[in-house]
Amino acid sequence: MKQRRRRRSVFRFVPVFLLVFAVLPASDEEPEFPHGDFDGDCTQCHSDEGWTPTAISREFRRSVHPFPLRQAHDLENCRACHSNLDFTLADPACVACHMDPHRGEMGIDCARCHVPRNFIDRTRMQRAHQETRFPLRGSHRALDCEDCHPIVQSGRLQFVNTPVECEACHLPLYQTTSDPDHAASGFPTDCDQCHAPSVWEQGRFNHAFAQDPCVTCHQDDYDATSDPDHTAASFPTDCELCHTPTRWGNATFDHVAFPIYSGRHRGRWDACSTCHITPADFSDFSCFGCHPHSDEQETTSDHDDVDGFQYHSVACYACHPQGEADD
Repeated sequence: MKQRRRRRSVFRFVPVFLLVFAVLPASDEEPEFPHGDFDGDCTQCHSDEGWTPTAISREFRRSVHPFPLRQAHDLENCRACHSNLDFTLADPACVACHMDPHRGEMGIDCARCHVPRNFIDRTRMQRAHQETRFPLRGSHRALDCEDCHPIVQSGRLQFVNTPVECEACHLPLYQTTSDPDHAASGFPTDCDQCHAPSVWEQGRFNHAFAQDPCVTCHQDDYDATSDPDHTAASFPTDCELCHTPTRWGNATFDHVAFPIYSGRHRGRWDACSTCHITPADFSDFSCFGCHPHSDEQETTSDHDDVDGFQYHSVACYACHPQGEADD
């Protein structure tokens, strides 16, 4: 009786064992490949100890992956970029993961200006900007993008068709500058004619741009000058006839009537009034500022052989137009 019961208990578990064995996969059957047509060595990410978790190898990151997984792209979780593990469906374009704030204006190659290490890489941006219509030089290199590319209504920066003319950014400064008054003087709006992007304040003014080179900026100087009196003498208002931008005080008047910059009279006078005693009449001159009347007797005796000699400045000039004794 006992033996019959033992046999019955053994056979009771046979159907259960067969059922479990039937649902197990065959030992030579490979698991389903989740990565589509991606052709790669599984051991670069998986180990034979377990399909998960994955450990992406350095070789896969740097050579197998479509672009190197470095810096900010060095992610451990594949699903951070691949919502579907079928890698053949992945889009390698930057815009597949990154929203394009430029709305396609700059193309889809973000690497022209950005790097994974730091998305705002000024060096890369400046290098790319040198290939545009407006290469960055001087202080323009230190500006933020928004200084020249303001945010427009749609919330994006304006890049394409941004004007490169100086007045596009500097017109308000041009209109408010009063010393000198750029607008009233008719100065050109091409700022780099006078200014440099590295040193804005030290303008290199080209007088040829002014409508009236003297009256525009130096009228007060012209009116107040008394030695010589420019107004009384009706001097021209073209300052460059006598002055230079680098040496304003040391005027060089074209004194064709008498050599005062060469010969014996060079450096013997301090101002026009040394010889011209009447400010409003430069035809009136005197030699006696340097040759006093006390020398009259000696001078007269030296001219005993000169008929009609007179100790008078006009007579001196008549015989010595070049200021030399042997004229």
